[in-house]
Amino acid sequence: MLVSTRGRYALRFLVDLAENQGEGYITTQELAERQEVSQKYAERLLAMLSRNGFVDSQHGRGGGYRLFGLPESYSVSEVLAAMNEELAPVACLTCSPNTCPRAEKCRTLPMWQKLGGMINDFFEGITIADLMR
Repeated sequence: MLVSTRGRYALRFLVDLAENQGEGYITTQELAERQEVSQKYAERLLAMLSRNGFVDSQHGRGGGYRLFGLPESYSVSEVLAAMNEELAPVACLTCSPNTCPRAEKCRTLPMWQKLGGMINDFFEGITIADLMR
């Protein structure tokens, strides 16, 4: 499991938007500058976050992005999943059902499944609000 830049920045953007909710809509430029990423990259990530219902966007003067819901309502797990992050610790757990020809006799599979469950439970138990603290 290796969380990509896309997943890490998506979490940073959501925390930033949550921490600055009182300012209304935040422009892509402001967010990109605060998070030290290119505006073009910020636009792509914000579009993904918008398509997945995490942020609300408004076009035109005074427009930008804001968190769609409450920071407590978004788990790290669901944000990473929306960013197409693969949290499985080994390749054979990335598809369901497991299509590995060795799955039936694999002595290590239960260990990897348990680790995968622990990773998912860990990220499911952390919200954007938790990251703000």
